[in-house]
Amino acid sequence: MSLDIVILAAGQGTRMRSALPKVLHPVAGKAMLGHVIDTARKLEPKSIHVVIGHGAETVRERLAAEDLNFVLQAEQLGTGHAVAQALPQLSAERVLILYGDVPLIEVETLQRLLDKVREDQLALLTVELEDPTGYGRIVRDAGGVVKAIVEHKDATAEQRTIREGNTGILAVPGKRLTDWLGRLSNDNAQGEYYLTDVIAMAVADGLVVATENPHDAMEVQGANDRIQLAELERHYQKRAARRLMAQGVTLLDPARFDLRGEATVGRDVLIDVNVILEGKVVIEDGVQIGPNCVIKDSTLRRGAVVKANSHLEGAELGAGADCGPFARLRPGTVLGANAHVGNFVELKNAVMGEGAKAGHLAYLGDAEIGARTNIGAGTITCNYDGANKFRTVMGEDVFIGSNSALVAPVTLGDGATTGAGSIITQDVPANTLAVGRAKQRNIEGWKRPVKIKK
Repeated sequence: MSLDIVILAAGQGTRMRSALPKVLHPVAGKAMLGHVIDTARKLEPKSIHVVIGHGAETVRERLAAEDLNFVLQAEQLGTGHAVAQALPQLSAERVLILYGDVPLIEVETLQRLLDKVREDQLALLTVELEDPTGYGRIVRDAGGVVKAIVEHKDATAEQRTIREGNTGILAVPGKRLTDWLGRLSNDNAQGEYYLTDVIAMAVADGLVVATENPHDAMEVQGANDRIQLAELERHYQKRAARRLMAQGVTLLDPARFDLRGEATVGRDVLIDVNVILEGKVVIEDGVQIGPNCVIKDSTLRRGAVVKANSHLEGAELGAGADCGPFARLRPGTVLGANAHVGNFVELKNAVMGEGAKAGHLAYLGDAEIGARTNIGAGTITCNYDGANKFRTVMGEDVFIGSNSALVAPVTLGDGATTGAGSIITQDVPANTLAVGRAKQRNIEGWKRPVKIKK
């Protein structure tokens, strides 16, 4: 059966105390609404409609995509009114209603819900809660059949004892929706058009209201303030940590690990505390990552090692390569197999060949470094003239003496050597020593300055 999805994302979220629309506040580095949209896409619907209101243009700009239709709810008159704004563009056999501030809902849960929708049956996602305060209550008859949903503010004292709460997530036969929404009334404590009133209408029309439950109550938790946002973040990270450990990753402390993107992992991977993975990260078998590292959009090949306090972005470490502690690998950096980058070394758009080494205190930008080449401490590639970038090329088995400055564009042939403290401005032929420094003078009888007494 075909499917249209409507995501309600028009609320202001005043309790966030923020100029940012509530649905754009992030969980795991992605807007809450972004998580919901990604989940919706996995259901392969005919269309996805996002109802926006507060901060509408900002929401549209941040999340615009060809497969999304944004619908404006100019006045926030309730959830029923919000869905009605998308109604003219709905044509599928089933309609699924989701919420832009409920980011942890699982595809499997929604699929179970959708499987219960028929022409004579709609499906409602409910949840058993220890404290259902604020939730609409599911009212059932003596036989357990759903009869209605009563909002918390409209509930009687007896109804408020019901622990089965309404999540708001609802799947209905598409052809019934127009009639139900047209019959909604705002005669209630809030003066709003409640989507939940559809349930009583469906019952009156002879339809069965089937219910489904999430495996985890946090799947349907929304975020109305920053406290709830933090709770969602921690739960997301706990869930992500469990998935990685099930795939063969050792997390030395799962509570001190953050995944803010997608990670593809191999077996026997070890990740120490306070590691953040962002964007798309590939980690192959046997990789070790030390504490306090940030790794973004990078690939770590088999057996690579990232030592403590290193920052990688857009980089690739070859098999057996290592970097850190305190290394920074910027976009375009590639370390060949068994290459070594030590502490306080920064690389940008640089390729190091197999077994090449830069042990400490160096900047290598826009560089090509051959196999087994050794970079001495204090070396920099001078790749920028204030307007343009230039490239430094070093062949295989090059030895760069400490405190050398390689002024690009420059090429050093295989086996070339630079003397310590040299400024290299011309190409160096293969197997040649280049020394580019001022001649030393020793001045006898020189006296150090002394502090003037005041």
